[in-house]
Amino acid sequence: MPQSVISPVDVAGSPPSVDVSFTRSCDDLWELLLAVPDGRSDQGRDHPVVVVLALAAAATVAGSRGYTAMAGWAADVPADILAGLYLRAGARPGRPPSRATIWRVCTAADPDILDAVIAAWTTAQMPPAAGTHTQLRLDGKKVRGAVDTDGRQLHLLSAMAGPTAPGTGAHAVVIAQAPVDAAANTEPATARTVLESLDLTDMTVTADAMHTAKDTATLIHQRGGQFMLPVKENRRTLYDALDRLPWADTPIAAHHTDTSHGRTTRRTIRTLPPPPGLPFPHVNQVWLIERYVTCTRTGKQSAAAQLGVASHTPDQADPATLAAINRSHWAIESLHWIRDTCYREDQSRTRTRNGPRILASLRNLAINAFRLTGRPAITEATRWASRNMTRPFTTLGLAKRS
Repeated sequence: MPQSVISPVDVAGSPPSVDVSFTRSCDDLWELLLAVPDGRSDQGRDHPVVVVLALAAAATVAGSRGYTAMAGWAADVPADILAGLYLRAGARPGRPPSRATIWRVCTAADPDILDAVIAAWTTAQMPPAAGTHTQLRLDGKKVRGAVDTDGRQLHLLSAMAGPTAPGTGAHAVVIAQAPVDAAANTEPATARTVLESLDLTDMTVTADAMHTAKDTATLIHQRGGQFMLPVKENRRTLYDALDRLPWADTPIAAHHTDTSHGRTTRRTIRTLPPPPGLPFPHVNQVWLIERYVTCTRTGKQSAAAQLGVASHTPDQADPATLAAINRSHWAIESLHWIRDTCYREDQSRTRTRNGPRILASLRNLAINAFRLTGRPAITEATRWASRNMTRPFTTLGLAKRS
């Protein structure tokens, strides 16, 4: 990545005691954050938006869970690093922003623009996929403790991209996020809006059964992508058409067994060509995946089955590949779990304007940054980042690596 060194000089013409060098390139997060407008009033703008957002993002990388924690962390940022940020923004260095300032900047920021900035930076950092399918996983999440001014829970749809291969889920990153009107059940429509903004060429889109809709499948096909979608009783006609197929006479095409978390799980897949007149477009294979789970301690067993459709031809994705795609969808559930366990997102009680959504966006950015820099164990990564004040800035590409 091309870099140039900036020697910050304060407004009086004297350089700070320690030179801080920042990267400048077309995928520089700082340059992208400059696109986020200042939603504050004209008074009291001693702290530029880009500086406050950079500090909030770095604090999140270090494990801060809310605006109070961000302010406490920012107060400990070394003076030379803080001065470098302000001088790069063309402002006079001073005290770090208070909790009130960080809150005002974040809640007044345009969340759609911030999500677009995070997506642009993340996409620019992603290495090209080599020898694997690229999978786009869609899923919605409610931030249970946060409500808007109307008392409704925040509901966000995320799109996560990454390779499909065993053990690669920890390298998938969020490349889009959008709010959902949960009361109106608009998650499928929101998903289509997100898909329209992405290049789906050679991508396989996966989602839960809520998104198994003709309009969604047609959009994916038109934009050059593939889909693998589950079918449940909410699509009764389609479900019945698949359920009537001769699965008992169809041999298992691929299977996979793993032992972890105190249980042994065996998954099998059977595939068939789509039956004539199937009421769903662009389907080239239909499938049945069965999962058998045995508790290694008690021996107790359970079983589950899932029907579904795929647009891939057998030459594009054989049964083992389809099974891997289905299994790899869990990565987006893992994202939600990380935001809840590492950042205690569901325990947040932030209830004003854009505050909860901005925090969710900054957490996506932090998780993306860790995964892109080879630290997929997020809880441990935040501990690592918190032990050195320069590490969060380095992880985000806001300071040169030492």
